[in-house]
Amino acid sequence: MSYPLARHFGVGITEVDDFQVLLETLTTPEQFPALHYWKTHPEAAEEPAERILERTLKVARVLAPGVRAVIDNHLDEQMPVVLEGDFLLPELHGANSDRVRAVFLYEPEERQIVENFLQREPEAGPQTKRARVSWLYGQWLKDEAGARGLSALPARPWETLFGRVLAAL
Repeated sequence: MSYPLARHFGVGITEVDDFQVLLETLTTPEQFPALHYWKTHPEAAEEPAERILERTLKVARVLAPGVRAVIDNHLDEQMPVVLEGDFLLPELHGANSDRVRAVFLYEPEERQIVENFLQREPEAGPQTKRARVSWLYGQWLKDEAGARGLSALPARPWETLFGRVLAAL
């Protein structure tokens, strides 16, 4: 949805997940343990989905000051941009809420996420745990966004999503 939005508004797009890759490359596990956790603890993939969600949120919070700096820079330079990615937190909306628009998407049906992964990566088989983590994250986003008065929309029906996102913005 982020790419159609960027095209619609005629602005650039930045994938926040790229920040994670960049920082993981330029830092050490000693500097940012949460950021490097998955590579230094591969056994963590066996943890319960709820614990994996907690670790994912820790990564998002490590990235948050940098994401905030990017948002502030775009505001200072008056250069609109669409930011997209799993590491965007509702709390980032904060101080410049009159100049920043946010909408968070979630999938209400866990089984739909399993099906989505299966369609994208059939060789991996049903990825029920990965889907569970994604679903839990979506529910967390929906709740956090709602608590902050921000829009959180179900991703389906896909055919109406673009219009619903525009209306929410």
